[in-house]
Amino acid sequence: MSFPGMTFDERYRAIDARDTRFDGQFVTAVRSTGIYCRPSCPARTPKPENVTFFPTSAAAHEAGYRACKRCLPEAAPGSPEWNLRGDVAARAMRLIADGVVEREGVPGLAARLGYSSRHLTRLLAGELGAGPLALARAHRAHTARMLLVGTDLPIADVAFSAGFASVRQFNDTVREVFGLAPGELRARRHGRDALAAATAVPGEIDLLLPYRTPFDAEGLFAWMRARALPGVEEVGARRFSRHLRLDGGPGWFELSLDDADRLHLRARLAQLGDLAPLVARARRLFDLDADPLAVDAALSEHEPLAPLVARVPGIRVPGAADPHEMLIRAMIGQQITVAAARTALTLLAQELGERVGSADDGPGEGILFPTMAAIAERGHEVLRGPAARIRAVTGAAAALADGSLRLTLGDDGQAQRAALLAMPGIGPWTADYVRMRVLGDPDVFLPGDVAARAGAGGAGLPSEAGPLDAWAARTAPWRSYLTAHLWRAVPVKAAKTPKATKTAQTPKTISITEGSK
Repeated sequence: MSFPGMTFDERYRAIDARDTRFDGQFVTAVRSTGIYCRPSCPARTPKPENVTFFPTSAAAHEAGYRACKRCLPEAAPGSPEWNLRGDVAARAMRLIADGVVEREGVPGLAARLGYSSRHLTRLLAGELGAGPLALARAHRAHTARMLLVGTDLPIADVAFSAGFASVRQFNDTVREVFGLAPGELRARRHGRDALAAATAVPGEIDLLLPYRTPFDAEGLFAWMRARALPGVEEVGARRFSRHLRLDGGPGWFELSLDDADRLHLRARLAQLGDLAPLVARARRLFDLDADPLAVDAALSEHEPLAPLVARVPGIRVPGAADPHEMLIRAMIGQQITVAAARTALTLLAQELGERVGSADDGPGEGILFPTMAAIAERGHEVLRGPAARIRAVTGAAAALADGSLRLTLGDDGQAQRAALLAMPGIGPWTADYVRMRVLGDPDVFLPGDVAARAGAGGAGLPSEAGPLDAWAARTAPWRSYLTAHLWRAVPVKAAKTPKATKTAQTPKTISITEGSK
C-alpha cells in the first residue's frame, strides 16, 4: 500500500514480512553490508539498528550503498507516490523519468518547474535524499539494467540507449550501483529474461515491464480498443500497439500480455536514446505504477463500491502517450459519443497525419497523430461540427504549437487546470479529464460526466452531479479510480422493442462518451 508517512516500525514490519506490496515504494539500506534491497528481498532480515530506509534508490546511492544482487531493487515497479503527490518533487520525478535531464540538463528541468537549478537541487536533496543529477543517474542505471538483462543489444548500444554520454561513464556507473560489470550483470539474468532476448525480432527491443497485481488488463485493452484510431493504433484482446512521434524520430511500440500474464513492451525506434522515455510513457499509459491493493482497499470500505471492486479488482486509469494529442482528443470527444469522436479523430489523422514505415518495416505502414501546427493550419478543412468548436480546437493546437500554452506531465495540477480553462472552448470536464490522463492524478472526479452519473445510478449512488460530487469526496484521494469504476458500471442498454434487431450493448461499447453532458 502507499504510505508516504510510514514510520520506521511500519517499514521494518513490511521488510520482516517480505511484503511485495511495498516494492518500489522505498528501499532498505543495511549498514553492515553496504547494500540496499527492495522490501521483499528474500535475504535474512537485518537488525533494526543496521537499517536505514530511503525513499529512492538514488538516495541510497548517494549515501554510499550499492544494489542487492539477489533482489535487484531496480527491477521493482515504480513508486505510485509520484502520481499521488503533486508537489515539486513528484513533478520532478515524472520529468526525470521522461528524460528531461538527458535532453535539457538540470537547468531545463529547473526551468520547467519554475525554480533555479541551485534551489531545485537543495529542494530534491532535502525531500528525496538526492539531487536531480543523482536521480537521473539512478534512472539511467535502472534503464541500463533493464536492457542488459532483457535484450542482447551490444554493450555500447545499451550505454547510449540508457542516456549515458560515454561507455566509460556507463561502465563506472553500473559497477558502482550494482557491484558488477555490465557483462557480469547480463550473465546473471533470469531464464525468462534470456528467453525474451533470444526470441526478440531483429531490429526490435522486447522488454518485460513489472506491475503490481491485481491488474485489470482486460479493461485497459477494451478501453483502448473502443478509441483506437486506424493507422495510428491497433488493439487486440491482449495487445495494444501504436505509432508515436518521439524526440529522435518516429517510433512504434506494442504492449502485450503473454500466456503467463507477463507484460511485454516491444519497440522499434529511430534512435535508441528514446527508449527510456518510451518506457516511461508506456508505464503511464497503462498505469503500471499504481498500487491496486491500496486503491481497492480504500474504495471497498464504502458499501456501494464493494461489489464494483470485487467485480473488477485492480482497475487502472488509462494515461496519455502524448499530452498535446490528449488535449485534442478530449476537446473533439466532449459532448459526443465515443464512436463519433473516433470517426472525427480518424479522419483528422488520415488527412493531416504523417505516414511512416513501409510494408517491409516490422509493424508496417502507420500514421503519426498530426502535429499541433498541422491541426492549427488545416484543422478547419477536416473537422466538422459547430464553427465555435472547430475554432476552439484549432486555437488550442496553435497555442500548443507556439508555446503560449504549455501542457506537460510535469505541470502543477491546479496551474494546468487554470491555463486550460482560460482557453476558449475548454470547460471543467475537459480540463479535469486531461489532468487525470496526462498527470496521472489519482484524485480527479467528473461530476458532470453522463457515463459516470449513469454508472453511479446503477450502483445505488446519487446520479445528479451535485450530490454525486459531494458523495465522491469521501473516496479521496482515489476519485479517479472511482470514476473508472463508475464508467465500467454503466448499466447494459435494455433492448428497445421486440421489432429491434440490434442487441443490447455491453458497458465496454456503450454509446455515450465519458464527456457527454
